[in-house]
Amino acid sequence: MKNALIEKVPLSQIEGRIKSFKAIMDVSNPGWEMAVIFSKINIYYFTGTMQEGILLIPCEEDPILWVRRSYQRAMDESLFPYIKPMKSFRDARKEIKTLPDTVYLETEVVPLALYQRFTKHFPFKEFKPVDQQLAAVRAVKSEYELSFMRKSGKIHQKVTEDMVPEMLQEGMSEADLAVEIFKTLVNEGHDGLTRFGMFDNEMVVGHVGFGDSSIYPTYFDGASGTRGISPAAPVLGSRNRKLEKGDLVFVDVGCAVNGYNTDKTMTYMYGSTLPEHALEAHQRCVEIQNQIARMLKPGTIPSQIYGDIMDNLDDDFLENFMGFGPRKVKFLGHAIGLLIDELPVIAERFDQPLQEGMAFAVEPKKGIKDIGMVGIENTFIVTASGGECITGNHPGMIPIF
Repeated sequence: MKNALIEKVPLSQIEGRIKSFKAIMDVSNPGWEMAVIFSKINIYYFTGTMQEGILLIPCEEDPILWVRRSYQRAMDESLFPYIKPMKSFRDARKEIKTLPDTVYLETEVVPLALYQRFTKHFPFKEFKPVDQQLAAVRAVKSEYELSFMRKSGKIHQKVTEDMVPEMLQEGMSEADLAVEIFKTLVNEGHDGLTRFGMFDNEMVVGHVGFGDSSIYPTYFDGASGTRGISPAAPVLGSRNRKLEKGDLVFVDVGCAVNGYNTDKTMTYMYGSTLPEHALEAHQRCVEIQNQIARMLKPGTIPSQIYGDIMDNLDDDFLENFMGFGPRKVKFLGHAIGLLIDELPVIAERFDQPLQEGMAFAVEPKKGIKDIGMVGIENTFIVTASGGECITGNHPGMIPIF
């Protein structure tokens, strides 16, 4: 039975994405013949359905999505015109007359075992990575894509700026707050998933911390930290850390609508104000965010943004900036879309100019000993007049007295 409520990705979007990908490949890899897509995120991007299978994109011919599970669901969800069922890679191989010597693969996400099963039936001579090209085509969002990000941003703003303050109660745990935030986000329209491209990374909703929990060490490659539920589940927040008067409350959570993410960090002062030096550091982070936002224009170089900001910060402020102690990250923001952590990054060695329609999470933060992580994060769209903030303009440090 067909689901009339499914919002299908328009065929014009799908065709435009395939066309853009092929154009990027023609420039970066002249003479390429075939790319093979395995990851569900990229399969969804190019077809509008997220199934187990492979998407074959030849240079000269039409692409074909071969689906193992579920072909029926793929047909229900997608307007992509070339979908075929398969039991194994053997079925797809039978319809390919000539296999190219070189095939382009997602080397960041294809496990060795899957690669070996694939090459059993597709014995090409060599493979080359296609990760950068896929990231480049996904980096520039259409108005269709941005419409979902704007919806996500409105949910983000409403929940973190208006609703979280009402949730804070003395004696609640970090895990209590994280669960309440997650429930509220979903009720407001969040997909319920916070997807990352980072290898083997797991995340439920984000980082929620009271006091110095937000600077506790974590394997996650971000400025903030979390104690989490346990060593086996370093997510959500601690069940044991209870909210006390005088605590800094740090909330860094993701939200998504129709697969498209926004990222936002909001801070709160519970019961009393924070020390002046912490408030000054926070305000400086807000100023840095706004400075970066003004530079988010087509043609600007991400590495130059990073250099301009970092070169003008004094040594005292740089101590514990973008982390705490030795655990500091070397970026100020990251592209965002179907994944939280997309490319490009506002960091060194990212030298390709920004394009209109790119979206970035900008997140200057600073760890303060015995207090926690201050700072801010919002999601911006690159426009001719600078970054358009889509997650709200509140500077943070909302007082809950």
